[in-house]
Amino acid sequence: QVQPVESGGGLVQAGASLRLSCATSGNTFSTTTMAWFRQAPGKERELVEGVNKNGGTYSAPSVRGRFTAFRDYVKSTVDLQMNDLKPEDTAIYYCASRPFSTVASNADAYESWGQGTQVTVSS
Repeated sequence: QVQPVESGGGLVQAGASLRLSCATSGNTFSTTTMAWFRQAPGKERELVEGVNKNGGTYSAPSVRGRFTAFRDYVKSTVDLQMNDLKPEDTAIYYCASRPFSTVASNADAYESWGQGTQVTVSS
């Protein structure tokens, strides 16, 4: 089972870029679907980007064209490149994994979660 650990959050101004990284432990990374979720205060946790075991990706409509997930099978990491950040992107960002071949939008479908990293975008 893959255990994610996030890093790279911070405070930035609107329009800036930020890159989050998710390091994993365990030996099943190549057969695991990875995803980035975020949760803003008072809101439900929502899927941002997903990458299946074959490298196929999914982007939520709200971030499509601005965010990209990069999966490195050698380092067993999944990075989230975020460009043109907006105040509404402010949230805690979580990396998650599930031992299946498809990206799921439901947070309950993921078995392992990192501790989260805060991203704050000021206007």
